[in-house]
Amino acid sequence: MTLFTIDNVRKTFTNGEVKEEILKGVNLTLKEGELTALVGASGSGKSTLLTIAAGLQSASDGKILFEGGNLTEMNGDQVRKIRASKFGFVFQFAHLVPFLTVEEQLLLMLDVSESKINKTEQKRGIDNILTLVGMDHRKHAYPSTLSGGEKQRVAIARAIIHKPKVLFADEPTASLDSTKSRDVMTLLRDLTKSLNLTTLMVTHDEEILSNADRIIKMSDGLVLGR
Repeated sequence: MTLFTIDNVRKTFTNGEVKEEILKGVNLTLKEGELTALVGASGSGKSTLLTIAAGLQSASDGKILFEGGNLTEMNGDQVRKIRASKFGFVFQFAHLVPFLTVEEQLLLMLDVSESKINKTEQKRGIDNILTLVGMDHRKHAYPSTLSGGEKQRVAIARAIIHKPKVLFADEPTASLDSTKSRDVMTLLRDLTKSLNLTTLMVTHDEEILSNADRIIKMSDGLVLGR
């Protein structure tokens, strides 16, 4: 089922008197249980498209349709609430809070997402998610004791602990070696299927693309292939 629609989205940046069109009318639909990879050269517009879809910046024109609503017509507070409750984010670096344990990282995310789940159920949910990402044995560990791959697994757990509908991943394997990159990508694919997520990922790493359901090629602000 189509959950997310990017409809004729354009983005123009102005620097003095110079205008640069980064996105030139992009159309894309994203389905539940599907991992879509955006690929293309640096400057092709893929990261800009992801951040606009995620409500992290606004489009110059076009629509972002999600669950019957148009994000481009919502005010800042409405978009923030959707981001906090319905979207999950994984970036190139894990950005874990250094003084919080793995468990506490996830509890913080539940607070940020304004989760209504009681504390007992939160603890149970955290145990389940950490088992899914293979980090249940590191529940009480601090980030300084984790490897790069372990940190990214915790970041993924943090991104999905509040049960989002959409997962945005911006170069999630770029800071990892080839073995850990494949492991993280396999995990993202498996979670997309098992949790019925709609996952949109930006990547330069062609070695991990075999795990994607769809590969969207971008160049000069346009979609070239699907």
